[in-house]
Amino acid sequence: MNVVFFFGLPGSGKGTQAEKLVERFGFFHFDTGKEIERTLYDSLFPDDPVIKRERAIFDSGVLNTPSWVEAIVRGRIRELSQEERSIVFSGSPRTLPEAEGITPLLEELYGKEALIPIFLDIPEAVSIARNSKRKICKNRVCARVAAWDAMPDAIACFVCGSALGRRSVDEPHIIPDRIMQYRTRTAPVLDFLRQRGIGIMEIDGTSKPEAVHKEIISRFHF
Repeated sequence: MNVVFFFGLPGSGKGTQAEKLVERFGFFHFDTGKEIERTLYDSLFPDDPVIKRERAIFDSGVLNTPSWVEAIVRGRIRELSQEERSIVFSGSPRTLPEAEGITPLLEELYGKEALIPIFLDIPEAVSIARNSKRKICKNRVCARVAAWDAMPDAIACFVCGSALGRRSVDEPHIIPDRIMQYRTRTAPVLDFLRQRGIGIMEIDGTSKPEAVHKEIISRFHF
């Protein structure tokens, strides 16, 4: 079993590359953003004060409270390890406290040698351009991302047929804040992993998704 982490600016292709590992090797795609979003908009918690607080934080483009996120993540990790599933994270851990909380758990359950962080490197201009054009399936169970510019006129999800729309966090005025959040809160996670003796693989994320995928699998044997 392996645990792969994809890091990078918003729009660097983390989710896309995670899905390719799912399709090719059967990884479980642990998309923390989707897990958070599903929890925040679950009809079972309409009046929960914590959910209301975290929903407001999420919709503003700021990262959610680390301790709240960690509780969601830790429980799911234990379930997946018991099922003997390999995991791929797209953009997680998002903060240093999250990394400090779940990395020792992952080392315990999977072994340090099984942890593979991959940094997808793109310029900020590319991040802004990609996110400004991104469309998301409104079906929260599917939540697929439409290609940035390959389908500019698409109105329906190519997987489930549901309507496409823009997420609140992909609004042009929110994206610079998300980039700042990555620089100040997520980037330090990479230094934390290095300090624990876990190497970071850097890959050019500006290439076409299939080219990026080929480079990844050429460097690792999953």
